[in-house]
Amino acid sequence: MKPTNNHINYIEFKAHDLQAVKTFYNKAFGWRFTDYGSNYVAFEASGIAGGFEKTEQAISNGALIVIYHDNLKQAKARVLEFGGTLSVDIFSFPSGNELSVWCHDK
Repeated sequence: MKPTNNHINYIEFKAHDLQAVKTFYNKAFGWRFTDYGSNYVAFEASGIAGGFEKTEQAISNGALIVIYHDNLKQAKARVLEFGGTLSVDIFSFPSGNELSVWCHDK
């Protein structure tokens, strides 16, 4: 699919344990993964492409990504079932984001 101007194209996260990340998101949400070496894994079947980069450093200023689900109670139950934790229970929220923009060879 050709990238579209002004649409989210890719989301990248830092992670300490790539195998744990892959297991959790696959089981809880059905995401699929492709490994690129031992320090990077890309994901798909999430609604948008992205990846996780392994880091040993403390992770701060991470992106808040909102995953849509039409049954929040069911989604919450699956997160907890597969070892996830909740920092905040179901709530309404405002937005505020840090973004990056890229282009092909220009």
